[in-house]
Amino acid sequence: MGKTILVETSARHVHLSQADLETLFGKGYVLTNKKDLSQPGQFACQEKVTVIGPKGETKMSILGPTRAQTQVEVSLTDARSLGIKALIRESGDIEGTAGCKLVGPAGEVEISCGVIAAKRHIHMTPADAQEFGVQDKDVVSVEVKSADRSLVFGDVVCRVSDSYALAMHIDTDESNAAGAPCEGIIIK
Repeated sequence: MGKTILVETSARHVHLSQADLETLFGKGYVLTNKKDLSQPGQFACQEKVTVIGPKGETKMSILGPTRAQTQVEVSLTDARSLGIKALIRESGDIEGTAGCKLVGPAGEVEISCGVIAAKRHIHMTPADAQEFGVQDKDVVSVEVKSADRSLVFGDVVCRVSDSYALAMHIDTDESNAAGAPCEGIIIK
């Protein structure tokens, strides 16, 4: 049996650019860290925005810090509820994706693209990658063992960086299917 990886649920959330943050919350606004996340330097914020699609709307948490481009990450179920066709993409790969409206206490922003269902992925350090025998951008399968819902996730992207901590991220649809949180093993 190989080394296990913690499988975490990445619930729907928004990453904001500094410009969009200031439009939504006011000039010079700084995000409030509510809780540190498993990836170093990443945090859930106190602030939320309303995400509006053609069929519905929902309040979503913001993750900090700000990024170069605004991005909305949803499950495919969330996307259906909003009436948005979310493409399955790696974080940051937003060209050609659907847009939506974001509403905050000080204003609103219409993004022309940026709504995605995040491709399942494993964050790992170079040392972790060496131990698992993988490289950045390799695509693997991960066997997930849980009390009553063991399964294998295919098409899992390995993301390797010194700034990462070892963890696999799946969306809420996938998490519910697997009964996460749980642990997984790369089976290639």
